[in-house]
Amino acid sequence: MREGSPDPGLYDYHPYTSRPKIVWPGGKTVAVWVAPNLEYYEIDPPPHPLRRAWSRPAPDVVGFSHRDHSNRVSHWRMAEVMSKHGFPGSVSLSVALCQHHPEVVADAAARGWEFFSHGIYNTRYAYDMSEQQERAIIEDSIRTVREATGQTIRGWLAPALTHTPRTLDLIAEYGLDYTCDLYHDDQVQEVRVAKGRLASIPYSLEVNDHYGFFVYNMSGREYAAALVRQFERLASEGERSGTVMCIPLHAYLIGQPHRIGPFEQALRHIAADGRAWIARAGEIVDAWREQTGAGR
Repeated sequence: MREGSPDPGLYDYHPYTSRPKIVWPGGKTVAVWVAPNLEYYEIDPPPHPLRRAWSRPAPDVVGFSHRDHSNRVSHWRMAEVMSKHGFPGSVSLSVALCQHHPEVVADAAARGWEFFSHGIYNTRYAYDMSEQQERAIIEDSIRTVREATGQTIRGWLAPALTHTPRTLDLIAEYGLDYTCDLYHDDQVQEVRVAKGRLASIPYSLEVNDHYGFFVYNMSGREYAAALVRQFERLASEGERSGTVMCIPLHAYLIGQPHRIGPFEQALRHIAADGRAWIARAGEIVDAWREQTGAGR
């Protein structure tokens, strides 16, 4: 990343209308992946000078217990609906969850879900970390997920979406090959890194349930309708060159009893449409590389 420049130099510019044609397996026009954020929030984390972990003074029992609903109840509600309609998860994992609630991680692994790192805790921010600290988190993520699931992580979503100028170079150096931290495109794109190779797979803020419910103040039905509109547009445009749709989720939000029904209807619509390749994040990156030869 170029520091001090108007352009960080992370990727090349390729106009959307003049790119090589991507065709997803089976002739599908849009690759759809679901990213459940399986997280752990410390109730009283070390203070950070740039950002407070909780809006209330510590201990924020309300905020902590609301999010803990994910690990006690709503993960299973969300996961069962996903499995019912054939949607595997690509898990954005706070890797400390492997110690705090290994049952949740084991359930996701048993369903055949993929794991990538979302840092150790979602209450530890990367902004001013030293290189040594950042390397320790990456190494901990690789080791902990491998021990808990047998998988070697390939992807990264920075904890609480916080970064240093070194983050993308470091994860590529450690052999990770995709990032979810860039929001600049509706197709997979190559990222410039110092060593190795790294792809940016489209994640989403626009149809992230956190933004839907906390920022845009949507109802469950409005959020589900937004998912359908997102899918319909990307599936149509994907006839020209295959697009990617990500559905980022937080079980304590989407897995509430009053929201899960409309969400299930959206998944049913996408699964029945016929244009969606429902896949894991790593599978999408692999299919893109096979067609483009990027990073070889």
